[in-house]
Amino acid sequence: MSASSSLPLHPLLDGGLPTDSPSFAGGVLSCHCPTNPAQITLTSNVAHNHACGCSKCWKPAGALFSVVGVVPSSSLSITANESKLAIVDPSAPIQRYACTDCGVHLFGRIEIEHPFKGLDFVHVELSEGKGREGWQKVQFAGFVSSLIGQGLEPELVPGVRGQLKGLGLESYDALSPVLMDLIATWNAKREGVVFKSRF
Repeated sequence: MSASSSLPLHPLLDGGLPTDSPSFAGGVLSCHCPTNPAQITLTSNVAHNHACGCSKCWKPAGALFSVVGVVPSSSLSITANESKLAIVDPSAPIQRYACTDCGVHLFGRIEIEHPFKGLDFVHVELSEGKGREGWQKVQFAGFVSSLIGQGLEPELVPGVRGQLKGLGLESYDALSPVLMDLIATWNAKREGVVFKSRF
């Protein structure tokens, strides 16, 4: 494939960004099992919805990126077939709960002390039909350079960044500056740093 060819980013990105709504109140997300799917219900919209190129997040078949947002843990409940869910990697900071039958990750939760403790990570494309409309649009793309470590030829990465730019998305090799500042602030407070104006 040439560096100028379009690559499959993610189903929510390849057809253009879906419509979102500031008043959207959540919905049901289901794994891919055709019968008796595991389901979670969210009572709020997601925040910081983004395309993620890391190797840990669940991605649809053939997609380079996952699309993952966060909700307060209090806004998420498991509402069907909880017994089908198991943690993918107990040693990871984000405990990702996946269906043991189809492999889809329904949500990730942080139980350790962490800047994002209290937030759950979810994939809004797991809502059905019209339910996909209303969720917060993808805001940015993170961990783009991580695609190289997963086998994407380095010469294709500039083209991927160009595709993201064409969708109006900034691409980063970590998280967005807002989220990186939140992490740095949390770490500084934990270490007792005293903030003071230098001007």
